[in-house]
Amino acid sequence: MRYSLLLLVCLALFFRCNDDENGDPSFGLLEVSAGDLTINLNAPITENIPVDRSITLTFSSPVSPSHVAGAITLHEGNTPVNITTNLLSGNRSVVINSQGVLKRGTQYRIEISNSLKSANGVNFPRKEVFFKTILEEIQVGSFTIENSNSTPTGTIVDVPVSFSIKVQFSIPIDQESLQNAISLNGPNAPNLQYSFSNDGREVTITGNTALQFLSQYTLEIDESLKGINGETFEGFTESFYAEIDESPKFPMISEEELMTKVQAQTFRYFWDFAHENSGLARERNTSGNLVTIGGSGFGVMALIVGVERGFITRNQAVERWTKIVNFLAQADRFHGVWPHWMNGNTGETIPFSQRDNGGDLVETAFMIQGLLSVKAYLNQNIPEEKAIIDTITQLWHEVEWDWYTQGGQDVLYWHWSPEYQWEINLPIRGYNESLIVYVLAASSPTYPIEKAVYDQGWARQGGIINGQTYYQYNLPLGNEYGGPLFFAHYSFLGLDPRNLSDQYANYWEQNVNHSLINQAYCARNPKGFVGYSENSWGLTASDNHLGYSAHSPTNDLGVITPTAALSSFPYTPEGSMKALNHYYYLLGDRLWGDYGFYDAFNITEGWYADSYLAIDQGPIIIMIENHRTGLLWDLFMEDQDIRSGLGRLDFSY
Repeated sequence: MRYSLLLLVCLALFFRCNDDENGDPSFGLLEVSAGDLTINLNAPITENIPVDRSITLTFSSPVSPSHVAGAITLHEGNTPVNITTNLLSGNRSVVINSQGVLKRGTQYRIEISNSLKSANGVNFPRKEVFFKTILEEIQVGSFTIENSNSTPTGTIVDVPVSFSIKVQFSIPIDQESLQNAISLNGPNAPNLQYSFSNDGREVTITGNTALQFLSQYTLEIDESLKGINGETFEGFTESFYAEIDESPKFPMISEEELMTKVQAQTFRYFWDFAHENSGLARERNTSGNLVTIGGSGFGVMALIVGVERGFITRNQAVERWTKIVNFLAQADRFHGVWPHWMNGNTGETIPFSQRDNGGDLVETAFMIQGLLSVKAYLNQNIPEEKAIIDTITQLWHEVEWDWYTQGGQDVLYWHWSPEYQWEINLPIRGYNESLIVYVLAASSPTYPIEKAVYDQGWARQGGIINGQTYYQYNLPLGNEYGGPLFFAHYSFLGLDPRNLSDQYANYWEQNVNHSLINQAYCARNPKGFVGYSENSWGLTASDNHLGYSAHSPTNDLGVITPTAALSSFPYTPEGSMKALNHYYYLLGDRLWGDYGFYDAFNITEGWYADSYLAIDQGPIIIMIENHRTGLLWDLFMEDQDIRSGLGRLDFSY
């Protein structure tokens, strides 16, 4: 009996002691989470836990706030971690925050002792939860290429073709994994070679062969890169551009010889490639029988340069002019105005767009500017030349400039069509390439306009005035930064701006500053395109990698058009010569072809045109000549009708 009683007492004491150590199972731990990631309570350890998240313990019953401190601890191995705790959700949740970010790739232990009590005094059954933080992510600390430069937007350029790239990582990396993770993409990309330093944190990358000049390359390190302890990597990509080949692509010659060479080669577009039947210029080198009136107007002026420079004889030019003016006399005209495009065999209109199938006053003005220059050049005492003069006079007199005021309005309109009448309804307003239209319209001895049409239509009663300063250059007229540079060229192939002024502007200042602004913009290169500099500049209308656009500082697509700088020779002789040397000697293997410089290029996109456009080739020949001798300016300004028209508009010249 005594023995049985003693056994019962001992059992009771044992179970009471056990309850004191392990707590009451009715007060339990439901969930542990780090941020939105759950730590598995049943697994020996949960891995890849973030280092910067709060840890939340959720209990089945509210805890006693006074028993939390000391009952819940966090350990790194056997070392306690300083933490703070907060109670949420009616004291059912305890939020743990470490004082500082946890270490990456480290095992931690959360210990909840049985000294923790619920709000109603029940002890918690002791519990340990283990987790391991995520491994450290590899970061690229720096990426440098020796002897390279950067554009204002950070694009890496001028990379030596024998390159040396240094990449610094935040931790030592597994060298074998790097060689599997890295690739260099680009034209004939070389195989890569590596050397490691700084305990595997830095790698120097070179190639077994050279890069291609002026080509884009992309270095990629993918996610398979690992650290020496298995650390992960999100990936890295960096693009860069190889340097330009500084060796001359052609033998060096004097500046005068180079200008002549450019004029001669470009002249071939209007001589060798002219339409066989009409003698007019094809719109572009792929145009077949399609010829252009405006570009052909530039072409007839280029023939004058061809004679004076000895590219052709005077008799050859007379034969070509005879063919051209006789063709123009029988070609489609609309109140004396030619269409933009026509068939070089028949003279019939080829629509420029659906409703643009009639007269184009601006293109016609470019042709008349050219024809009047030819007229001034010819000798009326020579019968063959007098015949050309007479035909030009007839064509000039038959242009009904005033018709294109659309019923007597104080503005000229660009288009008229027998089928669509005035539906395009595009007034010719300044400031753009069309000043010559109003000068010719005011100069017409047969169908002139009044000065009010110029002032209210073209000048918009002073609305063409700009007066702002860009890169320290005052711009009298026009758009912000001046617009595309052909504004300074097309009207001024014959119209001499050197002493030309009216109430709105001095046109020499306008064109000089417009050109300087364009060059300064390209030199500063605010959009960070590749290949822009004070030697490689010129934004104007041309082909581009997407089609065609009127490029300018406010419409900059990364496209440089050689005609822009070269046709600005009279205005920026130093800057234009720098551009000419750059395009010919350094880029000549990409830009120079049968008819001079190709139309445009975009190094950022790796695009180089294979096209020639008459309206871009013509001004190169003519404006270089105006720079050298003033020939076309002098001829055009001899015309008495033009002098009368300028007087009618109150120009001084």
